[in-house]
Amino acid sequence: MSWLTRNRAIGLMLAGLIFLLDQFIKSLMVGPLQLRDREVIDLLPFFDLRWTQNFGVSLGMFTANSVEMRWALVAVTGLIALAVFIWMLREKKLWDIIALALILGGALGNIRDRFLLGYVIDYADFHIGDIRPFMIFNLADAAITFGVVIILARSFFLREKPSETETDDQGKSPAET
Repeated sequence: MSWLTRNRAIGLMLAGLIFLLDQFIKSLMVGPLQLRDREVIDLLPFFDLRWTQNFGVSLGMFTANSVEMRWALVAVTGLIALAVFIWMLREKKLWDIIALALILGGALGNIRDRFLLGYVIDYADFHIGDIRPFMIFNLADAAITFGVVIILARSFFLREKPSETETDDQGKSPAET
């Protein structure tokens, strides 16, 4: 197996793992923990499990107030997930593939919720007293966030310098001339 095939296989397995783990945790919230009925389970002074039905996307934006909006969100997020999947298959570096796999696995978990339920199950509630620095979220949201942070960090801090073949005799890249 080539290193490229290995990296892509790792990415696909990670995306699948994130998806399965997200769905497993959500099934625990609905099933054995009965979070929907209990609404809140206090665990730590700064962390609770709190039942939330998210009808929107990130930060509750673009709330699906109708059946048409629900399916529009499923379609749009499905297209984004497809684009991330294609992007992941085109990448070569393992860290880029891992970041995209986190995004893909999280997106698929939330898409499945929205497709089957009409909303995304959120449950993780970090807080300091009554102050909530984050919205209530789930594992899929956390995976998407970490994936985006990795991509941003790599793009800001690990920019590749042009190779010698990409520079002219004066040491300038084509973009600088």
